[in-house]
Amino acid sequence: MADVTLNQVRKSYGNLNILHGIDLDIKSGEFIVFVGPSGCGKSTLLRSIAGLEEITSGELKIDGEVVNDVPPSKRGIAMVFQSYALYPHMTVYDNMAFSMKIGKESKAEIDKRVRQAAEILQLTKYLDRLPKAMSGGQRQRVAIGRAIVRNPKVFLFDEPLSNLDAALRVATRIEIAKLKESMPNTTMIYVTHDQVEAMTLADRIVVLKDGVVEQVGTPMELYKRPGNLFVAQFIGSPAMNILPAKIEKAGNPTVVSHVGDRKATVPIATPASANGAAVSFGVRPEDLAIATGSDYLFEGKVDYIEQLGEVQLVYIDIGRADLPLVAKLPGNVEVKRGETLRLNASAGDLHIFDADGHSFTLHREEAKAA
Repeated sequence: MADVTLNQVRKSYGNLNILHGIDLDIKSGEFIVFVGPSGCGKSTLLRSIAGLEEITSGELKIDGEVVNDVPPSKRGIAMVFQSYALYPHMTVYDNMAFSMKIGKESKAEIDKRVRQAAEILQLTKYLDRLPKAMSGGQRQRVAIGRAIVRNPKVFLFDEPLSNLDAALRVATRIEIAKLKESMPNTTMIYVTHDQVEAMTLADRIVVLKDGVVEQVGTPMELYKRPGNLFVAQFIGSPAMNILPAKIEKAGNPTVVSHVGDRKATVPIATPASANGAAVSFGVRPEDLAIATGSDYLFEGKVDYIEQLGEVQLVYIDIGRADLPLVAKLPGNVEVKRGETLRLNASAGDLHIFDADGHSFTLHREEAKAA
């Protein structure tokens, strides 16, 4: 078990700043996932924890020990990369045992730990095979097994599923989830650009943008209470609908006007000084439903439909060519291109963001906590 603590960790290459003062506390036994767009610094952050990148400033602790100057091999970490990096001429057993042999462990200890790891990963019957005789998902499990036998304090995963096809990604993701269940006291840090992996695997998600932590929380905290516009649109697929709006009446609840003369009453507290303020109004596509009465939030013509079977994505022209509204409706609801739809959503599923893109919901919660 090991905590990982980052205090104002920065990483620069000359004048190019990659990480901008990262503060993060990861508790023993947590499964933490770093997500963000390409170039946001998530892999650099992971490699800095591993010691493969030297941090420019700040303090990094593993299990209470400052490891800024500790070499990777002495940090008590094991890393699983995108590429499997298996020795092609060695069997699965020998690939998994290699680091222990280099460390001069006893044959009995090597055999015990390799077979334990193989049992966890369902690789026992493949121990005598060469990597070329295995699928991509099986090879990735061997790479994970090679990390397990080292009994590390912390596991680091750098987009381990990115080289697999869609079906294998799902199967291997399930294997990693089961692995975490079988090792509840082991700290795991996982990097991905795939939000499905993040939402299904993580105890907590760290959302990064341009080398800055935008928000940290459980998957449902980020989904239900995004702290800002970036998180709101990064978490969730399709992305949250965001429309320009104005606060008509501040308070709790708040009344917001959005498209045309449509108004929404939102159970979010805003200060009286916000009256008349320009804000952003958000609602997730899956929170929209066809209105059954005279009360509705949006009205527009169906411009395009993506039928996905169980659900359909309906693109609706609400009078702003640059901002089509997307609704995620049940696949068995009959919708025709060109017809006019009226849509509604529960007040509790609506979001308001200020001019700087910060959530009014979190403003209120942070104020209460203070």
